[in-house]
Amino acid sequence: MINIALVVLAAGMGTRMKSALPKVLHKVASRSMLGHALSAGAALQPKTTVVIHGPDMAAVQKEATYFISDCKFAEQKERRGTGHAVSMAQEALQGFKGVVLVLYGDVPLIQTESLKLLLAKIDAEHPMAVLGFEAANPTGYGRLITSGSNILAIREELDTSPDEKRINLCNSGIIAIDAQLLWQLVPKLSDNNAKKELYLTDLVELAVAENVSVALALCDEAEVAGVNDRQQLSGIEQQFQKRYRAKAMIGGATLVDPTSVFFAADTIIGQDVLIEPHVVFGPGVTVSDGVEILAFSHIEGATIGAGARIGPYARLRPGAEIGACAHIGNFVEVKKSKIGTGAKANHLTYIGDAIVGAGSNIGAGTITCNYDGYEKHFTEIGEKVFVGSNTALVAPLKIGNGVNIAAGSVVTADVPEDALALSRAPLEIKAGWAKRYRAVKAVRKAEKSKV
Repeated sequence: MINIALVVLAAGMGTRMKSALPKVLHKVASRSMLGHALSAGAALQPKTTVVIHGPDMAAVQKEATYFISDCKFAEQKERRGTGHAVSMAQEALQGFKGVVLVLYGDVPLIQTESLKLLLAKIDAEHPMAVLGFEAANPTGYGRLITSGSNILAIREELDTSPDEKRINLCNSGIIAIDAQLLWQLVPKLSDNNAKKELYLTDLVELAVAENVSVALALCDEAEVAGVNDRQQLSGIEQQFQKRYRAKAMIGGATLVDPTSVFFAADTIIGQDVLIEPHVVFGPGVTVSDGVEILAFSHIEGATIGAGARIGPYARLRPGAEIGACAHIGNFVEVKKSKIGTGAKANHLTYIGDAIVGAGSNIGAGTITCNYDGYEKHFTEIGEKVFVGSNTALVAPLKIGNGVNIAAGSVVTADVPEDALALSRAPLEIKAGWAKRYRAVKAVRKAEKSKV
């Protein structure tokens, strides 16, 4: 197994994004573009990873470290092209022996399988390989000039001849190259081109001039699409969703209307899961087998046990743990709470910072009052508890097993096992009051109409 060093170029601010956020930190499928690129590369188990970023990009460093904890960084102070950017990694890779794989932080659709194909082209005869694709419309891409299975040169769009413009075999920008050869060739890069930049692509001709063969690996065009503006970002999002929807259905889930369901990059969906239209998954969701998720539900940072039923119009926030066969119904919100096996909260309820025991039933309009304006407090509800409608549970609070809580109660103290908790004002009935009230109002209304 060869040693791999991953170099990810992430210096661009992306002025066409019209954003103060570095371009590579914009998200698709609830994950930054940089995160997607690093995740694809991390699956190769690189010995070293170096992210090249521009000045004042602490946020980029923080994001990269989230995905690869021992990531190294190099700053490209001047934007002098891709070749210059890669040269910034030389100090961080001092002494590294193996293959350097160059990725781009704004090319998030790249898949690990394609990178493996690229790396498989590296051998003693081919110490360098380029990932290419056949473009439906090659305009704007660098063209691959080939001889048989080898690449002779990469010509950028602005530098192509009329004949070269007709070539539809194009460069993705992603390369793999032996480290020793890379540092031998980088100093020879020249800015003698239309943009006056140091092109990484020029390494091919420099290698060929040294009688070094450069191999070609191919992938789909969509996989290496880059992002420069919000429209392209939206297009990449659609590509990701198409990929994840297919994965979920192939894996045994039913999507009633696939185009209206949105997944995060790390969503895990089990078998025999039913997902109705207009369901959105944020990051950190795991759905077990046999779950039903009904329409217009929003789920993030949650785990859902086998056979549970969620929605419609349910919201599961981070820290929600829904037990097997539990029901979370319409307009119910769960945050940082564990809902036990078979427990039910079927409508109009907020459960936050709580445990709900197995088999308990939470009535409509129930609220765990977990926040006092300064701190969050915990509510513990035992097993087989019945909570009547329109109940306020004022935390901190412990409700024992088998408790019944009467509708409309405000519970401010712990309730022991099998007790009834009742807190409501006495009902007062005044016979005939409503009739007399209507009569008085009718007189006053008539008097006003005469004015």
